[in-house]
Amino acid sequence: MKGCILKRLKSENTVLSEKQLGKEFDISESSVQNYIHELQEAGYDISRSPAGYRLINAPDVLFPWEFEKREALIHYFPEVDSTMDVARKMAKDHCPHFTVVIADRQTKGRGRLKRKWISEKGGLYFTIVLRPDVPISMAHTVNFGASLSLARILQDHFALHARVKWPNDIFVDDKKISGLLSEMETDEDRIVFVNIGIGINVNNDPASEEPNATSLKSLLGKNVLRKTILSLFLDEFENSLIPSTIPAIMNQWKQYTMTLGRDVRIVTSRETTEGTAIDIDESGALLLKLHDGTIKKILYGDCFIR
Repeated sequence: MKGCILKRLKSENTVLSEKQLGKEFDISESSVQNYIHELQEAGYDISRSPAGYRLINAPDVLFPWEFEKREALIHYFPEVDSTMDVARKMAKDHCPHFTVVIADRQTKGRGRLKRKWISEKGGLYFTIVLRPDVPISMAHTVNFGASLSLARILQDHFALHARVKWPNDIFVDDKKISGLLSEMETDEDRIVFVNIGIGINVNNDPASEEPNATSLKSLLGKNVLRKTILSLFLDEFENSLIPSTIPAIMNQWKQYTMTLGRDVRIVTSRETTEGTAIDIDESGALLLKLHDGTIKKILYGDCFIR
């Protein structure tokens, strides 16, 4: 109901009375007062006069009702250990495709290879539960589609020269602005779910702890609405998962890469490999030309551009 009232206030650049709102939503005037009070407590600037209520300003909040067409699939938490952990439990409990778990802050946010992801307020941290209709052999295209979609959003809507670094980081001006983490569960020859966790440095300042990181606020010199970024991304990413567009993801991803054609160092828990990144194959693996001229297929690892 709070979402319905808020939508009504947003749609009218005028004052709406308690009587009018109560009649429209078939609730008492005292209930209208209570819902308005709860919205004000949540940070919405709603003025009250003898004539009624007017929405003055809406805060940058990630409540489900801020995403009108997706409200039923959005799950917001002020703080969690990790959105990946929450999403995994929801996925195992059979939540729908494209369920989104959002948190203002993570106390145990993590990146690839179990690294800590600094998740202070001001950033955007979320995990999407996906049940893609693709064979297991093409599961990697979902991950590449996510990073491609985010790079496009940053470039097209914020005029930033965003580039993807294999396998799943987003950089702007050679500084990391976003990282992606994925988990998959399968059953014999089918995908049960793929969860993609994304952290985006928006209005937070990660540079004090991660000198090679940046944020949208630092790059643009102003605060950016997190709900705008998330809404744009979800629309772009969902469109990329249409069956007819999935086959094109890998080639399009290569157009945004900062990895191919560069000398790189790939580090895993077992070895370090250096060479020139020459291509991404059909499985999403990085093809590395070693110093002796041989080609090595790299399935996973941290990529450092030399």
